[in-house]
Amino acid sequence: MGEKILVVEDEIALQETLAYNLRKQGYEVETAGDGQAALELARQYKPNLILLDIMLPGMDGFEVCRVLRKEMTTPVLMLTARDDEIDRVVGLEVGADDYLTKPFSMRELLARVKALLRRVRLIREEIDNAAPTSASNQALVFENLVLDPNRREIRLDNKAIPLKPKEYELLLFLAQHQGQVLSREFILERVWGWDFIGDSRTVDVHVRWLREKIESDPASPKRIVTVRGAGYRFEG
Repeated sequence: MGEKILVVEDEIALQETLAYNLRKQGYEVETAGDGQAALELARQYKPNLILLDIMLPGMDGFEVCRVLRKEMTTPVLMLTARDDEIDRVVGLEVGADDYLTKPFSMRELLARVKALLRRVRLIREEIDNAAPTSASNQALVFENLVLDPNRREIRLDNKAIPLKPKEYELLLFLAQHQGQVLSREFILERVWGWDFIGDSRTVDVHVRWLREKIESDPASPKRIVTVRGAGYRFEG
């Protein structure tokens, strides 16, 4: 059975075109035309990826994504009819993994879909194949903050902190390079992959989310420090 994709698009012609082309690639596809139906299908269908249009009747794509991110870590590729930077930024802030501006070519959309699904598979394989005795799996301890690769878990004051997959990968990468100044471009390449189609603002958004979860004062961070004009440095 192919990987499952949920297409959320209210333009019926585009919805059918997307579903047809995805099925031709071997994916299982379900469709929804509004936000509420999208949430119900996502909960029941448990897709491997969600294509989510922003402009939906009733509940828009931003709100759908906010709700989804509270319940699941399924990758979300947002579709927007506008090329406004604010759409892209808000989409990333509410938890989208990537975005695509209409009109787009089917070849580009399929490439984005394959890239997102490939990242998810690689993460799962890394978890499944990780050797418990490997030095890279040893827990990293920074006073009251503990990163445990074996459990893929972050604990602060001995309490597990829920992180989205990309937040966890970013924090682990920063912690493994403690004290080093890392540029946004370098982080983007190593954590998101060289084939990621996006910009360095993605790193800034995820750093802000991490600070809200692990810093005692996110407005004055002590663990993940901004190095003006250079990038970020993890102090521990």
